[in-house]
Amino acid sequence: MNRVERIKGCLLGGAVGDALGAPVEFFDWLAIQAKFGPGGVSDFVPAYGVLGAVTDDTQMMLFTAEGLLRAFVRGSSRGICHVPSVIHHALQRWYLTQGGQPAMEVGQDGWLIEQPALWSRRAPGMTCLSALRGSLQFGDLAANDSKGCGGVMRVAPCAFFGNAFEYAADSARLTHGHPTGYLAAGLFADILQRLDQSRCSLTQALVESLEAHGRLPGMAETRSILGTVLELCRAGTKPTPDGIAALGGGWVAEEALAIGLWCALMADSFEQGVIWAVNHSGDSDSTGLIAGHLLGIQLGVEAIPTRWLNQLELREVIEQVAEDLEQVPQQYCGQDGEQDDAIWARYPGW
Repeated sequence: MNRVERIKGCLLGGAVGDALGAPVEFFDWLAIQAKFGPGGVSDFVPAYGVLGAVTDDTQMMLFTAEGLLRAFVRGSSRGICHVPSVIHHALQRWYLTQGGQPAMEVGQDGWLIEQPALWSRRAPGMTCLSALRGSLQFGDLAANDSKGCGGVMRVAPCAFFGNAFEYAADSARLTHGHPTGYLAAGLFADILQRLDQSRCSLTQALVESLEAHGRLPGMAETRSILGTVLELCRAGTKPTPDGIAALGGGWVAEEALAIGLWCALMADSFEQGVIWAVNHSGDSDSTGLIAGHLLGIQLGVEAIPTRWLNQLELREVIEQVAEDLEQVPQQYCGQDGEQDDAIWARYPGW
């Protein structure tokens, strides 16, 4: 795989896991079994009236990617940029698509906000909505003490920029004020970056990331549960709905990351990993998305079942964003010219 294929595998893989889990996000395991049989859900079924529908997780991931790209354009053209503020601006555009009314003026330029399918409310997290509603200026940190998974589930695009841990943690901190909520996000992006840059095993990426960041103040909860995941993997224990329930429901950041990692570490295929990750009594779409990101960046688009890719909502948009994450930093020079003007029109740097 070349790098753009890894990025596509990561973003599409996450969206596929999100879409697989979307119909059962608020079901417990008994209800999933009652509706889909003993093995649970194993294929796309309609959610929000759409087959292959993604949720707010993928929506916010795309707007985070847009913020990162606009920050790159701004920094290159103006020589200065506060990246979290530009990401915050992008997340406020997502808030507009959900019917929100930001307290500050929010630009509606660029191409992403023009995609009609993004203007659909897909059970957005109340913490994200309230934090964005309460922001008075770009870059304001969340005033809450939440460690919900709404920070970690959107930060995969940070993996493809130099300061992945910092960008992801700072981005998550815009909506989630508890250290676990934003530091788990930083760790997730750092793991993905190690997979992208070093092409090491997922186990190695996890261990190295914990060695680099695991002793930071506020990382204890995440470090502890990921230590449990490593122990489960060393014992050869495969994920089950009951085993996942013992880790938690995935509604908070460290649990969602742990569940996604366990499923990705033990899976023999992309399909197996995301099916494990969505079949439990918890936040199925977020854990499916995290597992999908981790498996997709390692295995590439070819490993994702064609039947899922063909039905995936926003597939072309996701593929375009993935290509832009690879190409814009290479092509934009910050000078006047036809190519730079075209990139600025797509990702205005202000």
